[in-house]
Order: sequence, then structure tokens, then C-alpha cells
Amino acid sequence: MTPGIVPPFLLDRLASTDDPRLARAAAAARKTLTVPRPARPVRTRLRLSVDAGALVAEAAAAPDRVISDAANTERLPGRRVRTEDDAATGDRSVDEAYDGLGATFDFFWDAFARDGIDGAGGSLLATVHFGEDYDNAFWNGERMVFGDGDGDVFTGFTRSLSVIAHELGHGVTEAAGGLEYQGQSGALNESLSDVFGVLAEQHALGQTADQATWLVGAGIFADAVQGTALRSMSAPGTAYDDDVLGKDPQPGHLRDYVETSDDNGGVHINSGIPNRAFFLVAKRLGGFAWEHAGLIWYRTLTSGSLSPTADFAAFAAATVATAAAEYGEKSEEVDAVRAAWAGVGVAEDAGA
Repeated sequence: MTPGIVPPFLLDRLASTDDPRLARAAAAARKTLTVPRPARPVRTRLRLSVDAGALVAEAAAAPDRVISDAANTERLPGRRVRTEDDAATGDRSVDEAYDGLGATFDFFWDAFARDGIDGAGGSLLATVHFGEDYDNAFWNGERMVFGDGDGDVFTGFTRSLSVIAHELGHGVTEAAGGLEYQGQSGALNESLSDVFGVLAEQHALGQTADQATWLVGAGIFADAVQGTALRSMSAPGTAYDDDVLGKDPQPGHLRDYVETSDDNGGVHINSGIPNRAFFLVAKRLGGFAWEHAGLIWYRTLTSGSLSPTADFAAFAAATVATAAAEYGEKSEEVDAVRAAWAGVGVAEDAGA
């Protein structure tokens, strides 16, 4: 089971603050760190069109969403409150989760023809209002789970599509065979979820690589926090710089790799390195990032050839091989992937 979207080192900083104005937030962070996360215990949509006067019916994959409400308890799944094709409930968290799951489903289907998180049309499950002042959102192997935040530092986690798609991305990685959640393979696991998170958001907004913000978790900080998001893929280490939370510690180059025993060997910190590599590929190729850069990363993950303990160098080599298989050895895509990994210090030079 993977940690949530908010890394433990950030919650540790918040939990230790003695600022009386953030007493509630500090208590919420301490509780969030200690709350155990419960483990986990084909549908189609019909599209009608008219072609030369004839009615044409096409069956396409469709999501099967089920949203439940934990009512600020720590029990899952909670009471079922909205299912597929139900009208909006008026509960912001319920409706944002419903819409976010749908947008994530549409992204994976439109970009990669993937039918759901498991690739087999399984239901998309989510629980909102988990815990009291719970400062996180997580994937438990079966469903998305969202806390409401403490209100002073973190606001509702359902308002960020990149958060929703990030956590569902862990399900995609898990279904593809998984990446061990430790050290560099764990950082790749986190990075892939960030990639899917930002791509789902870009897909929903119709943004090109040049138009996108490349931020993960924008909108979940309260206004008082000095920061824009949890992470920046274009400029790791710049997402926030706050008196309480500290400065974003992510490196964007292998020379600054953080050796630590915390956070499963720094999986949330060191993911900045492959994040930056992906951004460089997408930026160089231009257009919609999911069409070329995203496809290379997705094919690499789901090819079945990636070791669960792959490090940055192994993943870099695998993406070069995928790009060559998809677009040819002498393609612009191969050049872009090689140059990106060289740019973050994982490859010695663009021809490595």
C-alpha cells in the first residue's frame, strides 16, 4: 500500500509546528500520520450517430463510478451516495470525486485505449469525508479515499484532478506488475503517478505541453500557505516555500539525489528527477503531451518487461527502447528521450 498524495515529511513538519494559529492543522497532521489506512477487502456506453441517413450505434468503454461517504469516520467503504448516471448530489466532495474519476477514465481511454484502472473495465470506487480533519488522499488497492483537510493548511483533496489521477495512477502501476515502493523504483512509482496526474488534467483542459502548468496538487493548499502545489514537474524544488512547511525539497538532477531512510528511501523527494525528465521530453516534442511522451512512458510501464526493482537508469533505457519501437531508432522521439535523461544526469550524454 502506497502513502498518500501528501508525503510524510510534509506532515511531519506541520505536526511539529508550535504556531498557535495552526494548532488545529498541527493536530490534524499528527492524527493523519497515525491513522491506519484500511486495506482493500465491463461496462459500455452507447454512442449514436447518423451516417448517410443511417443510424449508427457504437459501443465504447464507459466508467462505472461508485462514490461513498465515510461521514468523517475511518471506516471503509462508507455509505453509498452516488453511482453512475446519478444526478449531482450537491455535496462538493462527492460530486468532485465523481467528476474526477470520470475525467481520469476518459484520459486513459482516449490516450491509451485503457478500459479503467485495471484495464478490464472494473468499477471506479471512491470514498470521501474520510476521517476528521484528515490531511491526505490515498489509493488503498481498491478505491480512492479522500480526507477533507484541516482547513488551515490543506483544503479538500477532491478539488484537484491531478491528485485524483495521481492516486488512481498507482492502481495502473499496480495492475501493470508494480514497482517496488522503495528507493529509485519507488520514486519511479511516484513519478509515474505524477505523470498520469498532470496528463489527465491537461487532457481535461485541452492543454498542450506549452500551455500546461505542470503542477501536481494545485488548489489543495489554503490561501495562507506560501506555495502553488505539492510538486512542480517542470521545476522540481519550487512548488512551495513556506514558514511552516519549509521549502520544497525535490531535486531535478541526479547530482542532488537525496539519500535517506525516511519515506521509503525518499520516494516522494527523488521522484523530482524522473518528473523533470518527462517534462523535458514533452516540452521538446510539443503538442499534447499524452500523444507521444505519455505514450512512451505508458508503454514502458505496461510492456511487461520492466523489473519491479528498476532504477532510474534501467527505466531510462526502457523508455529509449520503447520510443525506438514506437517511432524508429532515428526518430525525434528517441532523441528527445535520450536528451531528457542526459539533462537530469541519469545518462552521461544525449547519445548514451
